[in-house]
Amino acid sequence: MEIWVDADACPNAVKEILFRASERLGVQVTLVANGPVSTPPSPLVRAVRVGAGFDVADNEILKRLNPGDLVITADIPLAAGVIDGGGQALNPRGERYTKDNIRERLTMRDFMDTLRGSGINTGGPPAFGPRDRQAFANALDAFLAKTKTRPA
Repeated sequence: MEIWVDADACPNAVKEILFRASERLGVQVTLVANGPVSTPPSPLVRAVRVGAGFDVADNEILKRLNPGDLVITADIPLAAGVIDGGGQALNPRGERYTKDNIRERLTMRDFMDTLRGSGINTGGPPAFGPRDRQAFANALDAFLAKTKTRPA
């Protein structure tokens, strides 16, 4: 199992949690982004820089994804692709995307996109805070415990 991170908009606090989990459990973490990303000096953590453009990082993650891999993303269409490809998806606020909830999330995302396209200000998500950080850490720990990830 590998952990893939849609790193362009991923909060630094989430990346730090992932780096620690990688070292503790011996799991490969790969950050995929359009720009430079800082990583700790670890053979288990790497960054892949892709070209600029719409969904370039998302497509790279989907291309490299193996069944059972975990993808960290707030991008709902990417999460849907991950699930369709046999992977698991978790957002930076600790919500796990599943076959049972992803279609509903896609429908809501498309509805909100339509509202924004018609000029309605729908606002955005609240600022990422300590509760979100803790929720992510708890969800990641639960996922890793469930998959029985052990050091190599």
